[in-house]
Formats: sequence, structure tokens, C-alpha cells
Amino acid sequence: MAKSVLIVDDAVFMRMKLKDILERHGYKVVAEAQNGIEAIEKYKAERPDIVTMDITMPEMDGITALK
Repeated sequence: MAKSVLIVDDAVFMRMKLKDILERHGYKVVAEAQNGIEAIEKYKAERPDIVTMDITMPEMDGITALK
């Protein structure tokens, strides 16, 4: 069974690149978020195995979202 992943980054290009790389290596991207607020909501809804988190984002940064 593929590990599920949540990708969090405010740059659409970076989310697309990470998704492409992860899926080519057998991971399943179950959700994407563009800021920390969305990340928390999507994490609660999806409960992914792995989260990639950008640090600098609008509305709520990655460090705050991790707390």
C-alpha cells in the first residue's frame, strides 16, 4: 500500500513538482494546501502518513502549523 502524502506549499509550481516526484516513486498524494491554515484542515480530514511543509507561507507559516 502506497504511503499517503499531504503537500503544503504556497507555490503552485513547487506543489506540482513535488507531486510528480512523489507519485513517480510510488507515493499517493491525497491532498495539497497553500498555507498553514489549509494544511491543518486537510491533515485532519485526510490523516496522511507524510506531510511536506513549506516554512514561509502567507496566513500561517509552516512552523506555526506544525505546532
